[in-house]
Amino acid sequence: MASFVKAADAVAAALEIERRGYAFYRKVQEKATKQDAKDFFGFMAEEERRHEGVFAEMLKRIGGLDLPAGTTDEEYLNYVQNLLDSHALFLPGQEQEMIAQPLLAAVRFEKDTLIFFVELERMVPEAERVHVHHCADEERKHIQMLYKFGK
Repeated sequence: MASFVKAADAVAAALEIERRGYAFYRKVQEKATKQDAKDFFGFMAEEERRHEGVFAEMLKRIGGLDLPAGTTDEEYLNYVQNLLDSHALFLPGQEQEMIAQPLLAAVRFEKDTLIFFVELERMVPEAERVHVHHCADEERKHIQMLYKFGK
């Protein structure tokens, strides 16, 4: 199999992480029974939606997704799927546990996303690093907000 390490691939994965994060926070919001939890998780969902926009614009600027020479769509999709499935939010069998313990799951999600963004920052063109760095800072803030909400 060919190597797929390209900035556009990593940004596309970041975009999908934010989409899935949005879906997770909305699901937790729907299941919450207290209004403060509904409001908090709704806010977190909108944060993910905002980050999704950042990465969608970045992907446009860096030229979109061109498959490396000698690869097939299936190989590429398998690669991206494996990258995403290794994220804490997307590990097989985790959904029930995550819904049962949403604060713990959200902290794991934000930590894994922070690590991903720290690595992504090194992969994107220099002009785009400031945007990825900003999103990493946002993830750090989200972790603090989650701990504060849990107290």
